[in-house]
Amino acid sequence: MLVGLLAATAAAAIPPDFSKFVAPLSGRNEVPARETNARGVALFTLDEGAGELTYMLIVANIENVVASHIHCGLAGVNAPVGVTLFIGPAGTGRLDGILAQGTAMAPDSGNGCDWATLGDVAAAIMAGRAYVNVHTNDGVAPANTGPGDFPGGEIRGQIRVAGPR
Repeated sequence: MLVGLLAATAAAAIPPDFSKFVAPLSGRNEVPARETNARGVALFTLDEGAGELTYMLIVANIENVVASHIHCGLAGVNAPVGVTLFIGPAGTGRLDGILAQGTAMAPDSGNGCDWATLGDVAAAIMAGRAYVNVHTNDGVAPANTGPGDFPGGEIRGQIRVAGPR
């Protein structure tokens, strides 16, 4: 019991790293919520000095991914795109693993969030006003027929500082 208490105390004493962020992704976070087995996680590291936001987007049980973005918005509210993480063709089939990884040097030009710098993106994240959305499309009309065909988004999650909660 003492070992557990010491471990918990040590974990609580470690301050969060405000340059690392995470967004757990699921259909229940979508607006409206989506009935899907798809899941994912987006991992971010911000280096404001270098002007870089590195990211890795990992997904499972998802089909026909066509896009993923960072949007500016609170949980439960759909909002504009600020940073594009992935763009691909419709109807590509199942994916389990890394969907995208890379480095963003700036928000998308002319983005609907009015973000001009990565500092603006970081401020939105710290204020709880940024989320990752993964969009799917099977390429067959009509849209929104079920998993693998949610162009407005199949899985979503708010971005937060990584670390103990």
